[in-house]
Amino acid sequence: MRAMHVLKLPIHATPGAKRTEAAGAHGDALRVRLGAPPVDGKANAALIDWAAAAFGVPKKQVELLHGAAGRQKVLGLHFADAAALAAARAQVARWMAGGAQAGA
Repeated sequence: MRAMHVLKLPIHATPGAKRTEAAGAHGDALRVRLGAPPVDGKANAALIDWAAAAFGVPKKQVELLHGAAGRQKVLGLHFADAAALAAARAQVARWMAGGAQAGA
């Protein structure tokens, strides 16, 4: 991946929800409800799809760094520049502070 600006985002995944959305903080992690079951990698695929859409990056710039088989995961999001990384960090802070009401 060419982008040198990486956000390592701790995630607490909750699979089997009605829809995929950010749902506030879970400790130091961002809680993300996943509208997919935790079978055959479907929840992980839903998480990557959500992250790509939420941060406005191609799916190839989102990688699951840790936690493929558990609820505690770490996503790596690659951004083209420092401004995009800063905007992503600000969005994460809004989600962590306000839960789903801060926008998904």
